[in-house]
Amino acid sequence: MKIDIKTKNLELTQALQNFTEKKFYTLTKFIQLLKKDEEKNTLAEALVELERETNHHRKGGVYIVKCRIQFPGRSLMAEVRSDDLLKAIVAAKDEMKMEIEKYKFKKTDVRRREQRKLKQEAAI
Repeated sequence: MKIDIKTKNLELTQALQNFTEKKFYTLTKFIQLLKKDEEKNTLAEALVELERETNHHRKGGVYIVKCRIQFPGRSLMAEVRSDDLLKAIVAAKDEMKMEIEKYKFKKTDVRRREQRKLKQEAAI
């Protein structure tokens, strides 16, 4: 899976880049059932945006992590706001994991319904 990291009002250090890639690379095991190319790489692309936003009503920074994963024909998105950047990255990864699982369940559920329907028709 290809992971692109963009920042806004924030400097991307090597440690932050490694942490973000490590966390979001764990999502590849959840998308193994999706289409792959000839070299067995998944066709999914992840775009992670790390942003520091300031609100004049609050002291300190407010961090926003947006993640969008492009599948062939489908796009999933997660957005998390937090006071701590690392906690926001972990929360965005967890939210994206739930989105991927919902997407996979819908795909397999359609197949199961079709199989149940064929089985019922064969029994009649």
